Amino acid sequence: MADYYTLLTDAGIAYETACKAAGTPIKLSQISVGDGGGTEYNPAATATALKREVWRGPLNALFQDENNPSWLLAEVTIPSDVGGWYVREAGIWTDTGILYAIVKYPESFKPVLATSGSGKEFYIRSIFETSNAELVTLLIDDTVVKATRAWVTGYVADELAKLDRKQSVRVATTANIVLSGAQAIDGVAVIAGNRVLVKSQTLAKDNGIYVAANGAWVRAKDADASVEVTSGLIVSVEEGTTLANTIWQLITDGVIVLGTTALAFQNITQGFAPINSPALQGTPTAQTAAQFDNTNKLATNLFVQRALGNLSAAIPITDTTSLTAAHCGFLLVGSVGLLGKTVTLPPISGLPTGATIHFSAGVADTTIAAAGSDIIGPNVGATGSTITSFAIDALDSITLVNVGSGWRMVGGSHLNKHSSQFGASLVANGYQRLPSGLIIQWGTAGNTNGFGTWTYPIAFPNAVFRVFASNDATASGANMYACGAHPSGTPKVSATIASQLATGGDAIFLFAIGY
Repeated sequence: MADYYTLLTDAGIAYETACKAAGTPIKLSQISVGDGGGTEYNPAATATALKREVWRGPLNALFQDENNPSWLLAEVTIPSDVGGWYVREAGIWTDTGILYAIVKYPESFKPVLATSGSGKEFYIRSIFETSNAELVTLLIDDTVVKATRAWVTGYVADELAKLDRKQSVRVATTANIVLSGAQAIDGVAVIAGNRVLVKSQTLAKDNGIYVAANGAWVRAKDADASVEVTSGLIVSVEEGTTLANTIWQLITDGVIVLGTTALAFQNITQGFAPINSPALQGTPTAQTAAQFDNTNKLATNLFVQRALGNLSAAIPITDTTSLTAAHCGFLLVGSVGLLGKTVTLPPISGLPTGATIHFSAGVADTTIAAAGSDIIGPNVGATGSTITSFAIDALDSITLVNVGSGWRMVGGSHLNKHSSQFGASLVANGYQRLPSGLIIQWGTAGNTNGFGTWTYPIAFPNAVFRVFASNDATASGANMYACGAHPSGTPKVSATIASQLATGGDAIFLFAIGY
């Protein structure tokens, strides 16, 4: 027998036999240490307690040896605040207080700062053999146990293995392969130790992440248990003629039983657009920026159509209404109910420059009014007249834009009434301009016999084509007279009138055309 060893006690073997017969687990919970009564001795299987116990505490870890499944390793760390004695023996206890195993331990002093001048944690590992290792479990009080470095390392590795994002593989298969030996995959010579994504097996249950070997391949440690292989698992491929730098995702849904469930992987490399100059495919969508946004945010089709002047929709206006910013960018359509009523524009104080209102009067005459002290004009902000409201006739339309200092008429049939090309003075002596430059003027002159002068309501800029004179069509008998007119010496300004009036003759009516 070795100088130092661990023995299952007779009581421990009896406890183990009873647990096996009952089909219950062997529960180990504590470890104790003793000083052997002051000297080393050889523990016997008949022991039911240590010779002289000096400390007892919960086990930190209990696990099977990787190379010898029948070996169990028990670990404990004795804290630094206890000690002042030698350790020569140790015991492992069941949850029912039975000494399950006894350990002959190399004599070691456990100092404590209070009495020894120094202190340290004391680590003990015991190895013992049992034929029922698979039945042994460790009862741990998580509030008391201190984790060993090995336990922490193993725990972290196990938890990392459960994450969906796995360590990259060197290559990925493109066809069914034999899961054994070195071989070429996707143009790469795979050697023992390389990680491989196997995704194209005829039996899809054999798909997964493997580590290549000279003999039979085994599944990688981070993907060799069902709990580690779940829907959404993602792995990157490093090399390969066709699959280098690709990313693959496990798309098998539901509960997966490794080795039984068929596993399907999908290439998602093209499923993600690169951050730098992405080339989006399909029909991507995005949020539409706010109505008047002028930042460098992405523009959707809706935003672009609105910005290009394509109206978002038509909104009926059926009664007296005070418009808001929400009405900008829509076609507002008047109805019969608006006859003789007023539509008030949004206050420009709450709008950005460029906000636009489009209004179509429909079949009813309507008044368009500015809000508060706002103004409207065909030439707001420059030389020209301004108003606070105007009447828009049936079937007319108007487009108004906020220019900051007020609303400016920029489009629609109603604008013609305010345009200099259609300037007019609709009075007894008045005129009408036309876009071609043609000007029509009219008026009346006195009823004195002989020659006279008619000054045009406005001067013709270029020339006069013709001046006409006529008598009062209502005159008769003694009131009838003869008259005529032609451009005078200053033809752009006035015309000469010649008339021969009968007694009591009426006024002369004049008409001039020029440009």
